[in-house]
Amino acid sequence: VLAGTAPNRTGLHRRDVRPSILALLERLPQTAGFVMSAACEVLAWNDLAAALMEDFAPLAPEDRNLARRAFPGPQHADETLYGISDAAEFRLSVVMQLRTTLARYPCDPAVTGLVGELRDASPDFARLWERHDVQTAPMLTKTFRHSAVGEITVDCDTLTLTDRDQYLVLFSAPSGSPGADALALLNLLGPQASHYMP
Repeated sequence: VLAGTAPNRTGLHRRDVRPSILALLERLPQTAGFVMSAACEVLAWNDLAAALMEDFAPLAPEDRNLARRAFPGPQHADETLYGISDAAEFRLSVVMQLRTTLARYPCDPAVTGLVGELRDASPDFARLWERHDVQTAPMLTKTFRHSAVGEITVDCDTLTLTDRDQYLVLFSAPSGSPGADALALLNLLGPQASHYMP
């Protein structure tokens, strides 16, 4: 309890984002950032993340889930995962994240329902789930293929927000690099530029 790692007594994962984290997202104009729940739901994001990935604002909360994006059902089978270069590795990390989350929140209907849905809808998810992997190498860089600015290679940093069992994901690029220039251009274009390449 003192370390902030005790299980949530409600048995449900948290979806409310700390106000200081929301403010931090807005103070990072050259960094695309979003907050993800333990169940891979995008809970908050800044404009640059919307421009780089997609504008999450018009989506229903259940459609903001990156696990559903990684393992789309038949009705969305033609959708791509933001054109990222490491899609296979990302899918594996999603499965491992959900396995860990299910162990922490075995009675959370949002978590159990999501895992059941993905196991039924995606043979790839079901196959990876049966492997029982629980740890993956961190993804330190990522390349997006974006329709407005082409390829963007960014550094990927994930910070754990232990008090809410959430993750702050940040995409940035070294000053003067092509990635930094592409992010700056996306920053100017805004969320309406969020059409990624199939």
